[in-house]
Amino acid sequence: MYPRLFSPIKVGGLKLKNRLTMAPLYLGYAGEGGVVSPLLLEHYRLMAASGVALVVVENSTVEHGLGSVTSRTLRADTDDNLPGLEQLAAVIKQEGALACLQINHAGRFAGAAQPLAPSVVETFGRLSKALAKPEIKETVHRFAAAARRVKQAGFDMVELHGGTGYLLAQFISPRTNRRPDDYGGPLANRQKFPLEVVAAVKEAVGEFPVGYRFLADEWLPDGLQLTESRQFARALAEAGVAYLSVMGGTYESFFLPEIVEKSKRAGYMVDLAAAIKKAVDVPVITAGRLTTGEVAEHVLASGQADLIGLARVLWADPDWPRKVRQGKDDEILTCDAQCDTCTQLVMRGLPAYCVRWPAAKRRGLKAKFK
Repeated sequence: MYPRLFSPIKVGGLKLKNRLTMAPLYLGYAGEGGVVSPLLLEHYRLMAASGVALVVVENSTVEHGLGSVTSRTLRADTDDNLPGLEQLAAVIKQEGALACLQINHAGRFAGAAQPLAPSVVETFGRLSKALAKPEIKETVHRFAAAARRVKQAGFDMVELHGGTGYLLAQFISPRTNRRPDDYGGPLANRQKFPLEVVAAVKEAVGEFPVGYRFLADEWLPDGLQLTESRQFARALAEAGVAYLSVMGGTYESFFLPEIVEKSKRAGYMVDLAAAIKKAVDVPVITAGRLTTGEVAEHVLASGQADLIGLARVLWADPDWPRKVRQGKDDEILTCDAQCDTCTQLVMRGLPAYCVRWPAAKRRGLKAKFK
């Protein structure tokens, strides 16, 4: 069943055995200080064993503290982190999936008292500090150094986190980039920093695929929208990114009532991926509550995307690919669109679990959390 979903594809010169990827998802499973924990290793072993072709590990910071969302954000900022990252890459690859690590700087959404950003912007009661030009250059170098570690650790790809309203996206957004210099103003200037990051990362890793988590629309009236993001997508494709993993929204729009309702619908971000796919010639990944094989196959068959990203869908039921392939969609343990328990747990600094899981599995996760 679903011939397109289970057909191979080449991405960045690598062959993926099917069109299924695990999209990056922060669950609070790393240890305190961002170390790779046994709980994190077991989680990604299970995700890789699911049958997806590519597992993208979430949000590893290029600058601990100022670039980290929480104290449990994974770290790729020093060589001390290499042994844990090597373990993580090996666990994923041993289960037959390609391994990718997403690197990030949280910018104004970092947990720091005064986070860094393109401009001074109020963010949930805090004012950010505008990056000086030397700090911008240093941050570019941090991304390049982190990407080099990703390659050294044995991952197959690296992904730059340009989504969720983090630092790369903050420079692109007309809402958060109010700089008066050549990094602000028109789109050609606002895209300068992320393009510098792409160039530096590609120089650092050589012939190694560099993907990009791509924010297509902030879902805010004064934020980035498709008119400009399509132009930026073309610039990224020309810069040589291996793929664009398309998403919508930021922390300032995710919890708006209309967006909450929108996110309950199957495939609620597919339209964004379809719009970006028309603008580029690199593979496009889409995500957003793609709950059944029928929905996912239709997305591919209709040319709206090239690959399917499964995040909570796969986490809730790691047997999703097997059940879909066997035509047992009705047996899938589905994420409840009305439930936000996992989100609430993460916001409280606790490891996420799915309320649909058997009680024994939930207890086991809590017992492993330290």
